[in-house]
Amino acid sequence: MANFEDSLKKLETIVAQLEQGDLALEESLKLFEEGVGLSAACKQELDAAEGKVQMLVKQRDGSQKPEPFLAES
Repeated sequence: MANFEDSLKKLETIVAQLEQGDLALEESLKLFEEGVGLSAACKQELDAAEGKVQMLVKQRDGSQKPEPFLAES
């Protein structure tokens, strides 16, 4: 299983290939499908990391209320 950084890099490569617009329809669909899978895997990993951050904040300050994770824009 690839790590987050590898998956993100592969997803960026796929997006660049699709944006060029010089692929056959079948190859474009194959890459799009792979990209959707990579995107879902990255989102799942980010969600898990967010949950860990919330738990760490909760453990550190001793409160029972989860602290929201505020990602920088």
